[in-house]
Amino acid sequence: MDTIRLGRTGLHATSVSFGALPLQRVPMNDAVKILRRAHEGGINFFDTARLYSDSEDKLGAGLAHVRTQIIIATKTKGGSAQTMAEDLETSLRTLKTDYIDLWQIHNPAGVPLPDDGSGVYEAMQAARQSGKVRFIGISSHLTGNAVQAVESGLYDTVQFPFSVLSSGEELRLPALCQTADVGCIAMKALAGGLVRNVPAAFAFMRRHPNVVPIWGVQRLEELEEFLALEANPPPWDAALAAAAKQERNELSGDFCRGCGYCLPCPADIPIPMLARMILLLGRSPWKTYYTPQAREKYNRGADCSHCGACASRCPYHLDTPRLIETNYRFYQDFLKEKEIAGEI
Repeated sequence: MDTIRLGRTGLHATSVSFGALPLQRVPMNDAVKILRRAHEGGINFFDTARLYSDSEDKLGAGLAHVRTQIIIATKTKGGSAQTMAEDLETSLRTLKTDYIDLWQIHNPAGVPLPDDGSGVYEAMQAARQSGKVRFIGISSHLTGNAVQAVESGLYDTVQFPFSVLSSGEELRLPALCQTADVGCIAMKALAGGLVRNVPAAFAFMRRHPNVVPIWGVQRLEELEEFLALEANPPPWDAALAAAAKQERNELSGDFCRGCGYCLPCPADIPIPMLARMILLLGRSPWKTYYTPQAREKYNRGADCSHCGACASRCPYHLDTPRLIETNYRFYQDFLKEKEIAGEI
């Protein structure tokens, strides 16, 4: 498998890399099988975070026996030296390793700087000096923060939502990273699963040779699709360019990317799914959302109290309660129409 130099780290990550956020929704045994198949298929870069519930545990269980053959990236949301140190020790234990290749600050409100009073950047440096961390980076959903992090010269890598939907300033980021010799990692390469044309998304990413895409994987068949595309990369031709344009047109404006930062919900509403139900029902097999288990989950949308907790945590500054209300109403009307039509 081809590799991509991750900026000045000198690490070479595989051109198909593994985003482990979805693994938190997969049983342990299945997650281990997926991870080991990924490694057998040639993938060497695995990205996770403390925030992803048991994702680190699953990486540790699945890949500890090949630790020297892989690159592990994880993240901390800790806002102080003490909480970051605690996060690091927990990550080392759950990942079953004594060092982290890339330790990233997880979507901070601003870019941590030396002597800014938070102690965050100093904690990152201390971890590196101790040998427990090899390189440091930052993840951000905000273009301005990502650009500032690159231009600061303080971070070895930047992770940012970069996909076939990207436009404007976002498209500048790979070249900016290239010039600064900063590793560029693309999360949300399928916009949280909403991009339907995977070959177009894949071909688009290959047009940016310094970008390491971390494809979120939840099922073995998804992994096999990425491995097959890597074995026979589709050319960026007129047909795929047109498909990409259609994806951008259909997913323009504000929409939920399904990142999950809005959780937990006090009413136990599955916000990342319900808040984009209109898109999901039009872009995936709708009967998936009709099962008794699915209806029980999504009917919790009626319990939204508009407390605002989800909106306060949304990195895209969406009006999440409004999205829940709108998508819940659409979901109910959609299923009612299907029942009237005799389709269910």
